[in-house]
Amino acid sequence: MEVREMKVGFIGIGTMGKPMAINIIRAGYSLIVNDVNEQAVQELVKLGAKKAQNQCELAQQSDVIITMLPNGAIVEQVLMGEKGIFAGAKAGVCLIDMSSVAPSFTQKMAKLATEKGLGYIDAPVSGGVKGATEGTLTIMVGGETELVNQIHPLLEVLGKKIYHVGAVGSGDAVKVVNNLLLGVNMAAASEAFVLGTKIGINPQTLFEIISASSGNSYALSAKMPNFVFKNKFAAGFSIDLQYKDLELAVQTAKELKVPMMLTNVAQQLFEQARANGLGKEDISAIIKPLEELMGIKVRI
Repeated sequence: MEVREMKVGFIGIGTMGKPMAINIIRAGYSLIVNDVNEQAVQELVKLGAKKAQNQCELAQQSDVIITMLPNGAIVEQVLMGEKGIFAGAKAGVCLIDMSSVAPSFTQKMAKLATEKGLGYIDAPVSGGVKGATEGTLTIMVGGETELVNQIHPLLEVLGKKIYHVGAVGSGDAVKVVNNLLLGVNMAAASEAFVLGTKIGINPQTLFEIISASSGNSYALSAKMPNFVFKNKFAAGFSIDLQYKDLELAVQTAKELKVPMMLTNVAQQLFEQARANGLGKEDISAIIKPLEELMGIKVRI
């Protein structure tokens, strides 16, 4: 495979980031990695990546830098730390933040990057670990058209549906709205199935009918049969991360003075699950406190 000329830095090689980084290597790009997870770093080095000792060193060697991190505070530290990206990136380097953060945060970081002569794009994703592994993610991109066009071939390695939705921060705005709906739908599906099961309806029957009717949703079709019914709650997308994304929605809504009644209630249900020690489990585990309250289990 011909090695592509663009040198790609990657920071954040966790559950989502590692398979994304692997796909970049397989596509023929020169990849430089840095992460707190040394084991993941070494796995990528064995596949052909180069290890950087810190973010500054990584930035010095990269033409494009991807960050895929848990929250805005970590993104800010990686960018602005003493040995961060801003300390090492040369003018013209493009930063692609694929983390899920607030649009206002992205706009702030983009302004600082522009002042240093750097490009900045937000490109959060949807599709979970399966999409990251198969390179079929949906990617929501915000940034200048010329810059987006330049890095589009790299994004095509990671996803199949790539939407340039507007100026910088727009991708994060779409992701906030998407994950708001996921959280609210998961809460609603959990309540509905606890009610149906308490009434005495077989959960499988309930699922077959609703999944073919107007009450269907991704939360129902993906989470009920694969997680809840099987009593397997290992995180595909954790309650902690969903809670964080709902907080981003609430935060953004407060900035714009938009009421979020359903979102606030859903967030409290996820907060209850976190208080019960379920934060690291899949979002479908939000059903557990409701089951316990009603003395039933929605299982097949």
